[in-house]
Amino acid sequence: MGAVTAAVIAVVGLALGWITIEIACKPCLERGREAIDRNLNPDYDPDDDHEIHTPLNRNQIPPATDDNNDSSSTATVKIV
Repeated sequence: MGAVTAAVIAVVGLALGWITIEIACKPCLERGREAIDRNLNPDYDPDDDHEIHTPLNRNQIPPATDDNNDSSSTATVKIV
Protein backbone atom coordinates (compact mmCIF):
# COMPACT_ATOMS: atom_id res chain seq x y z
CA MET A 1 0.00 0.00 0.00
CA GLY A 2 2.91 2.34 0.67
CA ALA A 3 4.12 2.06 -2.93
CA VAL A 4 0.73 3.08 -4.30
CA THR A 5 0.57 6.06 -1.96
CA ALA A 6 4.08 7.14 -2.98
CA ALA A 7 3.18 6.81 -6.66
CA VAL A 8 -0.01 8.87 -6.22
CA ILE A 9 1.90 11.57 -4.33
CA ALA A 10 4.56 11.65 -7.06
CA VAL A 11 1.97 11.97 -9.84
CA VAL A 12 0.11 14.73 -7.98
CA GLY A 13 3.41 16.53 -7.37
CA LEU A 14 4.29 16.34 -11.06
CA ALA A 15 0.84 17.61 -12.04
CA LEU A 16 1.06 20.55 -9.62
CA GLY A 17 4.58 21.35 -10.84
CA TRP A 18 3.41 21.33 -14.47
CA ILE A 19 0.49 23.63 -13.66
CA THR A 20 2.80 25.99 -11.77
CA ILE A 21 5.19 26.26 -14.73
CA GLU A 22 2.28 26.78 -17.14
CA ILE A 23 0.90 29.64 -15.04
CA ALA A 24 4.26 31.27 -14.31
CA CYS A 25 5.55 31.17 -17.89
CA LYS A 26 2.25 31.65 -19.71
CA PRO A 27 3.22 34.63 -21.95
CA CYS A 28 6.47 33.01 -23.06
CA LEU A 29 4.86 29.64 -23.65
CA GLU A 30 2.00 31.17 -25.65
CA ARG A 31 4.41 33.00 -27.98
CA GLY A 32 6.42 29.82 -28.42
CA ARG A 33 3.36 27.75 -29.18
CA GLU A 34 2.12 30.34 -31.68
CA ALA A 35 5.52 30.27 -33.41
CA ILE A 36 5.44 26.48 -33.57
CA ASP A 37 1.88 26.49 -34.94
CA ARG A 38 2.81 29.12 -37.51
CA ASN A 39 5.88 27.16 -38.66
CA LEU A 40 3.93 23.90 -38.90
CA ASN A 41 1.21 25.58 -40.99
CA PRO A 42 1.82 24.67 -44.66
CA ASP A 43 -0.09 27.77 -45.81
CA TYR A 44 2.14 30.16 -43.82
CA ASP A 45 4.49 32.30 -45.90
CA PRO A 46 6.94 34.47 -43.94
CA ASP A 47 7.13 36.87 -46.89
CA ASP A 48 3.51 37.82 -46.29
CA ASP A 49 4.28 39.45 -42.90
CA HIS A 50 3.05 43.02 -42.82
CA GLU A 51 5.82 44.14 -40.47
CA ILE A 52 8.45 43.79 -43.18
CA HIS A 53 8.18 47.48 -44.07
CA THR A 54 8.99 48.74 -40.60
CA PRO A 55 12.30 50.58 -40.40
CA LEU A 56 15.28 48.72 -39.02
CA ASN A 57 16.33 51.68 -36.88
CA ARG A 58 13.28 53.43 -35.48
CA ASN A 59 15.33 56.29 -33.98
CA GLN A 60 16.63 57.64 -37.26
CA ILE A 61 17.08 61.35 -37.81
CA PRO A 62 15.06 62.62 -40.77
CA PRO A 63 17.21 63.59 -43.74
CA ALA A 64 18.37 67.21 -43.69
CA THR A 65 17.23 69.42 -46.53
CA ASP A 66 19.79 71.57 -48.29
CA ASP A 67 18.66 75.19 -48.28
CA ASN A 68 21.11 77.41 -50.14
CA ASN A 69 19.49 80.53 -48.66
CA ASP A 70 20.29 79.52 -45.10
CA SER A 71 23.44 81.28 -43.93
CA SER A 72 23.97 79.21 -40.77
CA SER A 73 26.03 76.06 -41.12
CA THR A 74 24.76 72.95 -39.42
CA ALA A 75 26.53 69.66 -39.07
CA THR A 76 24.60 66.46 -39.57
CA VAL A 77 25.35 63.94 -36.86
CA LYS A 78 24.55 60.30 -37.31
CA ILE A 79 23.34 58.56 -34.16
CA VAL A 80 24.36 54.95 -34.01
